[in-house]
Amino acid sequence: MQELTRPSTPSASLARSDMEAFWMPFTANRQFKEHPRLFVAAKDMHYTTIDGRQVLDGTAGLWCVNAGHCRPHIVEAIQRQVATMDYAPAFQMGHPGAFQLADRLAKMLPGDLNHVFFANSGSEAVDSALKIAIAYHRAKGEGTRQRLIGRERGYHGVGFGGISVGGIGPNRKFFGSLLNGVDHLPHTHNLQENAFSRQQPEWGAHLADELERIVALHDASNIAAVIVEPVAGSTGVLIPPKGYLERLRAICDKYGILLIFDEVITGFGRLGASFAADYFGVIPDMITVAKGITNGTIPMGAVFVRQEIYDTFMTGPENAIELAHGYTYSGHPMACAAGLATLELYEQEGLFQRANEMASYWEEAVHSLKGLPYVIDTRNLGLIAGIELESIPGKPTARAFECFLRCFEQGLLIRTTGDIIALSPPLIIEKHHIDELFGRLAEVIKGLP
Repeated sequence: MQELTRPSTPSASLARSDMEAFWMPFTANRQFKEHPRLFVAAKDMHYTTIDGRQVLDGTAGLWCVNAGHCRPHIVEAIQRQVATMDYAPAFQMGHPGAFQLADRLAKMLPGDLNHVFFANSGSEAVDSALKIAIAYHRAKGEGTRQRLIGRERGYHGVGFGGISVGGIGPNRKFFGSLLNGVDHLPHTHNLQENAFSRQQPEWGAHLADELERIVALHDASNIAAVIVEPVAGSTGVLIPPKGYLERLRAICDKYGILLIFDEVITGFGRLGASFAADYFGVIPDMITVAKGITNGTIPMGAVFVRQEIYDTFMTGPENAIELAHGYTYSGHPMACAAGLATLELYEQEGLFQRANEMASYWEEAVHSLKGLPYVIDTRNLGLIAGIELESIPGKPTARAFECFLRCFEQGLLIRTTGDIIALSPPLIIEKHHIDELFGRLAEVIKGLP
């Protein structure tokens, strides 16, 4: 074979014209390309910008780098795998890593959530779970159960299924009617009742009873599943009221409706437990995950399903395909290697327990912002927080976005949604990092217009 030139690496500098081709996701493209914010390296708790500044990561990348950046144990596992086998087909073939990772995950899960279907993202995991729910009822002879129930302000990715059950208006408005047969529960956010609550708010469990109204409207015989985020992350960190998830579980059980937890954000230690299902003591019928499953290194998502759901599909001729669904990259060898190494690191360093132990210090830091200009709410659970700012009249989102820009200039990465600041640091965060994060954030908030 002809000798190839050395592979190229991304340039350390970009001209404005070099950036035009990339249509950036969930980004104000024109604003960004005029004033780009570029990272070129990352290690543990920090990013390095293109101009050499260190930026403290207050968001674990995008809710995903739970074990910190560029951890050698994970990096080396990926390097070994890509040098050994770069790809293996997932249809009618397999490789050991996929089975090993699924087995390892199943042993972490509560109850009889003991089967794993691999995807490549949270969006794909959600759409897979919704299809499994409808197909499950059909396999049971309940083919009329096709309606899906989401929740206002919910975020379930960007597939047609996820957008349809999702409840964030700006994410939905561009795409028409989306899927038919979808209804939504009301969200649980109420500043008048719950502002500045620590952990789970007292008010709001009764909102789960709206599912009874929806069942009465459509009849249980037509409803396949309810999907919620145990903690609604992307919409601004909405913590479930005490008793809310338990009531949803009870109503779903009453009517034979599947309950799906979207744990793309809460999974893998974010609340100080393996999964929110463990933290809240509520076991759903399916869980969707992504992000922290590989520490954000290689794209991967998954659906965890209960034994009875899996068994329902395992009928008919043994050589027949039981579920006509999957992806070219389901259980990709590199993703599985990253996943196994990530789970090993979580266990070896006790990161979930560490997050649980750090949560009280985090909570005090979050609520220290109460009383600052424009701060109308602070809320927290585990190592996650939402700080809600008063909107500028006629300019929703502007104040929080200005805070985001100023924080970046001060060496701090935060995330904003609407006029809410969302924080979710790597689980390796130390107390001095927490002090630094909230110290810088407080100073920026004090200087906001």
